[in-house]
Amino acid sequence: MKIILDLLPVVVFFAVFRLAKAAPQAAHAWAVALLGAPAAAAGAATDIVPVILATACAIVATVIQVSWLLLRRATITASVWLSAVLIIVFGGLTVWLRNEWFIKWKPTLLYWAFAAVLAGGQWIWRRNLLGALFSSELRLPKQAWDRMLIAWAAFFLVLGCLNLLVAYEFSTDTWVNFKTFGLLGLTFIYSILTGVYVARHLSASANG
Repeated sequence: MKIILDLLPVVVFFAVFRLAKAAPQAAHAWAVALLGAPAAAAGAATDIVPVILATACAIVATVIQVSWLLLRRATITASVWLSAVLIIVFGGLTVWLRNEWFIKWKPTLLYWAFAAVLAGGQWIWRRNLLGALFSSELRLPKQAWDRMLIAWAAFFLVLGCLNLLVAYEFSTDTWVNFKTFGLLGLTFIYSILTGVYVARHLSASANG
């Protein structure tokens, strides 16, 4: 349930975008209801209606996501808050100004913020945030925590650059697919590699 809730805005964005592309007449009718006839007609001229509808629905899904967590008095992580703020602000600008580049920049800003927080904690405040978060569950040498932090900060930096590369060099359809499956897939693979690295150190500690 937690994974589904965390991915709700991403899934909604992808689903609505694909539905809007498959049914352009219905998508235009939804855009008229959301934006009004003149704005929807202007959006249709630039083929941005699917992005606008997907973004608007993703904003609603984000509000539902955060509201549900608040109602359940669940802990809302800083990453969820940051993602919610970015999608509401940049998604809102996409819908209001009918400019898809605001929402296309959102993943990059999110990943770069993660990288900045990790790097800032290490080099400004001299604190390994990964170690602070997970040291109660994992006992690893300081050197291992430092390497993992650098690796994840670099990974988030690269993800942000990849998002912009795909957004500027390929079609919006390709970007939506990459945003939904590519970024999540790369993160999943990198998490597995991190798990292998952690397991090696845990095994070495147990043998020691």
